[in-house]
Parts: sequence; structure tokens; C-alpha cells
Amino acid sequence: MSDPTYPPLDRLKPVAFGLWIVDSGPIHAAAMMPLPVRMTVVRLSDGGVWLHSPTRYDAGLHREIEALGPIRHLVAPNVAHWTYLKAWQRHCPQALTWAAPNLRQRRQVRRAGVRLDRDLGDESPPEWAGDLTQVVVPGGFGFREVAFFHAASATLILTDLVLNLEPGKLPPLMRPLLRIAGATAPDGRAPIYLRLVVRLRKPDAARAAAALIALSPERVVFSHGAWFDRNGTDALRRSLRWLLD
Repeated sequence: MSDPTYPPLDRLKPVAFGLWIVDSGPIHAAAMMPLPVRMTVVRLSDGGVWLHSPTRYDAGLHREIEALGPIRHLVAPNVAHWTYLKAWQRHCPQALTWAAPNLRQRRQVRRAGVRLDRDLGDESPPEWAGDLTQVVVPGGFGFREVAFFHAASATLILTDLVLNLEPGKLPPLMRPLLRIAGATAPDGRAPIYLRLVVRLRKPDAARAAAALIALSPERVVFSHGAWFDRNGTDALRRSLRWLLD
């Protein structure tokens, strides 16, 4: 049976100075397709810790992260990545929760009782302006994804704007479909539905994509699949060509 994940799961993995990832999952997306999922962890210059797209809560993982510094920020970077926030909020009551634009309007979020303290915008808030640059990538139907650039490690942090699934980790019947959809490594892009949604705001989204490339990241981390651990700018440009052409 195929395993789409990247063990060891729910444990800190160092990427660069001040930045770690946590691989988790699988989660089940459309058509019950299993997907790996990933959180990014940044230690800010004030000593606090910033969690991007928190994955499932694990007490051992919590202890590992707290060893880096106090968890001060939980970030929901788009309207889809919020499911595990409530558990982290319960165990980190001192942390602020930051929401992508339009997330608080979602009925599912309100029903779940997730607390959203602050909204993310085009400018980095004072809490991390010295560490992270942020760019909002817009789409239709209220979609927004907030991308972050960690200058100290030259790492761009995305969520769903790149899907780069490794064929060998996928169910055999799904491999040709996902390859046709352009979501498989080494040439992964955003999933088809998201490309359609983002193209509804193409001029603004293309400007945002160009801004991300102009940051010249050395690596690009995202939520699903094999992230770009080298040649990040070239890989990003290739993955976003559907938006830039």
C-alpha cells in the first residue's frame, strides 16, 4: 500500500538556521486521495516561535517546539489550512492566531469555534516584520493565500500554490491522473481547481507571483509533496509559469 507521507512524522526536522519543518498526515483531499501535509516552524529574532499551517497536535512535538522558544503565533495561511488550529490553541493559550483574508467568514470555521485573533494582510505585522516578508496571492471566490519569505534562510514558505507529489508515493491508479493534472514531481504546480480560481484574479495574482520570484528564494517549502530544497527561484518560476505566461 502506498504511503504519501515523509516519515518520521510529527517531529521537528531542521532545514536552515531558525527554520524547521514538520511532516505529518496523510490527510484526505478530493476523491479521498491521501496527501502528505507539512507545517513550517520559524524561530523569530525575539525568541518566539511561529507555526505556519499547524499540523495535527502531538504532545511530543509540542515539547520539541517549546524547547526552541515559546510558541507565540499560529498562522492559518489560506482558507483551507485551519483544521488543526483549535487543538494547538487549547495547548498554547498564550499564542495569537492569525487568519488569511476571508477565513473568518467561512461557515465551517465559525461552526468549529476556532478563535481568530488577527487578520493577515499585504504588510508584515510588527510582531515579525524583521524576520518575515509576506505577500498575498489573490483568487476568485474569496480565495487568498499568504506567502512568507524568511530572509535569514532565504526560504519561501507557501501552502497550496505548489503541489509536487512524488508518483512513487501515490496510489497507482492516481498517478496518471495527477501527472496529467500537473501536480506530480518534479514538475508540480497548483492543483487544477486552484489554478482556475486564481486565474479569476490573474492580473493581481501574476503581480504577486512576480513579487515572490523577485525575492530570489534558495529553497521553497510548501504543504504537500517534495519541497524545493535547492534552486528555489528556478523551481518556483517553473511551477508558477501557468500564472506568469
